[in-house]
Amino acid sequence: MDRRLTPANENVAHESLRGKVNAQRFTEGTLKQVVGDSFLLDAPSGNRDRQVLSGDQFNILDGDDHMVFGQSLKDGYVGYLEAWGLGDPQTLTHRVTHRTTHMYPEPNFKSPHNSVFHMNSQVQVVATEGKWAEVKLPKTPMSAPKHGYIPMPHLCPIDEYSSDPVTIAEQFLDTPYVWAGNSGFGIDCSGLVQAALLACGIGCPADSDLQEAALGQEIPEGAPLQRGDLLFWKGHVAMVVDDTRMIHANAHDMSVVYEDMASAITRIEAQGDGPVTSRKRL
Repeated sequence: MDRRLTPANENVAHESLRGKVNAQRFTEGTLKQVVGDSFLLDAPSGNRDRQVLSGDQFNILDGDDHMVFGQSLKDGYVGYLEAWGLGDPQTLTHRVTHRTTHMYPEPNFKSPHNSVFHMNSQVQVVATEGKWAEVKLPKTPMSAPKHGYIPMPHLCPIDEYSSDPVTIAEQFLDTPYVWAGNSGFGIDCSGLVQAALLACGIGCPADSDLQEAALGQEIPEGAPLQRGDLLFWKGHVAMVVDDTRMIHANAHDMSVVYEDMASAITRIEAQGDGPVTSRKRL
């Protein structure tokens, strides 16, 4: 079983795994909602595995007031998360459509912001005032319920989606490369693809190898590529922009960039990461 997608550790497992894994106890878990943009870790004091965003649902299987173990419902990713960034689930109504936006304590962009949200963050809008949406956030172990105002042009109803993943990915141009990142402050190759596809209503795993296995249909050898196609390498993914260019987050440039496809394919293989392993069309 893939550790990243298997909701179990040495102490506890999700009820669905009863009879499939050994665990001291089994549980259905307790559903919580992410507030902020914390990183999922591979161990209580371990490395970053993936990033969760405000509004993501997280099922807690084990933990205490400081660190919990569970599973993100967005993509099934399993890991450890600091408990301070979790609150009770809300009825979420809107989704952030810009790379990054701010929430202000009053409907005035000159006031100091009190929260930050990123592409695909989900929020509960309780009222509107002109071009502003009044948003309510849940109580967390570290804070009382908070509310504020987000510009309406940075939101859309939660069930409305974009139609072109490349246009979404282009919003992240020049965003710093951050391993396991999923936000406008930093993103990696698979995070960029996931953000672009989720904004278009397309379910998407979190890591590039999982994406390669789950997404799209293989493009026949020699067939021309088109906008939105995905190129995979071992440990990397990029999105086709047009006949000659692709867009990707990469450690070579340490940011999200356009790159000439032919040059990138040659460069990536020359640096020891091998050839393209598959070409997929959604």
